[in-house]
Amino acid sequence: MPLLEQWRQEAYNEKVGKTQLQKMWADYFELEKGIYAQLLQDPDEVVRGTVKELADKYQVSIMTMTGFLDGINDSLVEPNPIEEMEEDTEVNLGFDKERLYKNMVAADADWLYNLEEWNDIFDEETRKELYKEQKASTTIVKGAKIYPNDPCPCGSGKKYKKCCGRNK
Repeated sequence: MPLLEQWRQEAYNEKVGKTQLQKMWADYFELEKGIYAQLLQDPDEVVRGTVKELADKYQVSIMTMTGFLDGINDSLVEPNPIEEMEEDTEVNLGFDKERLYKNMVAADADWLYNLEEWNDIFDEETRKELYKEQKASTTIVKGAKIYPNDPCPCGSGKKYKKCCGRNK
């Protein structure tokens, strides 16, 4: 069974109970924070290795590294083959800095996008701008409601109910 499938079974297993699952995620988030802190110290270095080698390098289990690789994959310049990944699969951690920051914001992972290491990568103004861009990209803006007696938006000069709104 591929590692990603094993990770998802473990990470989303509701049979173990809510308390145990919450503890597992809390422990995972702490380990994830440590890996990101190390990666962000030299953001231009592309870390490469097998899943097992990276797990050893960051002193985490294979399952934790699998979860980490699943989480960072959308932020990578060159995505990893996470669906069929095994312990000896070569992977990379070459991430796009802006995309990673925005994905952390999108995931509401304040413990990650507020890491001190970001201060050396982006100034405060840039971080605020990236934050606003990400939040705005998921905001749905509805157009103004057109009422029957409003002028028709097609520009005919007629009321909406006598023009384009007649067949609705």
